[in-house]
Amino acid sequence: MQYQNSGRYEYRPSAVDRAVDSVRTFWRRVSEGLELQDLWGQFKADARAGYALYSREVDWEVVPGEPNWKRYWRIFKALFWAMVMKLSPARRVLLVLSLFLVLLGMFSTQIDVSDHTQINIGGGQAVLGAIGLLLLLALELADRVTMKRDLEIAKEIQHWLVPDAAPVIPGVEIAFASRAANTVAGDYYDAFLRKSKDGASAAASDQANGQRLLIVVADVAGKSVPAALLMATLQASLRTLALEPGSLLDLVAGLNSYACEHSQSGRRFTTAFLAELDLATSTLTYVNAGHNEPMLMRAGGALERLAEGGLPLGIMRNARYESGQVALANGDRLVIFTDGAVEAEDGNANEFGEPRLLAGLQLGRRSSPADALRQLMSAIEMFVGHAPQHDDITCLILDRK
Repeated sequence: MQYQNSGRYEYRPSAVDRAVDSVRTFWRRVSEGLELQDLWGQFKADARAGYALYSREVDWEVVPGEPNWKRYWRIFKALFWAMVMKLSPARRVLLVLSLFLVLLGMFSTQIDVSDHTQINIGGGQAVLGAIGLLLLLALELADRVTMKRDLEIAKEIQHWLVPDAAPVIPGVEIAFASRAANTVAGDYYDAFLRKSKDGASAAASDQANGQRLLIVVADVAGKSVPAALLMATLQASLRTLALEPGSLLDLVAGLNSYACEHSQSGRRFTTAFLAELDLATSTLTYVNAGHNEPMLMRAGGALERLAEGGLPLGIMRNARYESGQVALANGDRLVIFTDGAVEAEDGNANEFGEPRLLAGLQLGRRSSPADALRQLMSAIEMFVGHAPQHDDITCLILDRK
C-alpha cells in the first residue's frame, strides 16, 4: 500500500501483507526453511524408523483360514499394545482415558429435558480427551528433550576420545571421517605414535629407528549408548596398553582380554583393525580382528586386502591371533572402513556395497586423503538420500609419501 507524504509516495504494508508475512515467518520457523520435498522425505524416514521399532513386536504371519478382518484386528491390537507398553503406567492410564473421551466425543447425543431445554453430550468429552493427549505429548517431549540434552553431553565427551585432527608425521598423510547413526556412536578410530620396542619414547619429530605409528579402526557391535559406552572402554584400554613397549600381538591380546570382561559372554563383541607402521622401514604390521578387510591400493594400480588376524575382540578370552605384514611404497594408499559404509541402504533397501565404495575411492585416487574422504562420504549420503542411517560410518585413509 502506498500513501502520499509531502509529495513523496512511501510504502506502508497493509493488514493483509502483515498477516502474510506472519504466516511465512511462522512456516519458516516450523519447517526450518526446508522444502516440502525434503520435509516429506524426512517424515517418511521417521515413519519407517517408528514402524521398524513397533513392528518387531507384531506377529505378521498369515494364519490359514483366518478371516482378513480378524488378522487386521490382531495386528492392530499388537501395535496398540506395543506403543502403550512403552509408556509409564500413569501415562498409559492417561492415554487410554484420553482416547476414550475422544471416541465418546465423536458420538454426540442430544437429550430433551423439557419442551424448551436440550442437553448435548459429546463435545466436552472430545475437548477433554484432546487436552489429555496434548498433556501426554508435552510429558513425552519433556523426556525427549532431557534425554537429548544428556546425549549431546555424551557426544561431546565422546569427541574427546577420538582425535580432532590427524597427527602430522613426515612421510605419512592421514585423514579420517566418522558419522554416527545416532547422537553417540560405537565406532572408534585413532592414530598416534607409541613407544618403540626398546621402551624409548617416540616423538613426532624423532626419526630414530623403531619409531611406530599405531593405527586403529574398531566397531562395537550395536549402536547408540550401549555401543558408545563399550567404545569408551576400548579407547581407555588401548591407550593404557599402548604405553607398554610390547608387540602388536601383545597389544591385541590385552585388548581381547579387556573386551571379554565387558562383552556379556560374547554378545557385545568388537571388530577391529590394528596396525603399526615402522616409519624407518615403511613396514606395516597388522592384525584384523574380524573387521572388514581394509584395501591397500598400490601406486601401480594393484589392490590388496589385509585379512590376517582372528576373531573379533571379546568373543573368546584365549583366542589366538596372527599378524600380517606388508611393505608400503611411495604413493600407496591404505583405506580402513567399518561395515556401516558398505551396508548403508537407500530407501529401497539397496546396499551401497563394496563395488560402489571401491569406485568412489578410485575416483579420488589422485586427491589428498581428506578430499577423497569428503567425496566418498558425499557419495554415500547421496546414495542413501532420506533413508535412515542404520549404522555408524567410519573411514580412515593413509597415504605413504
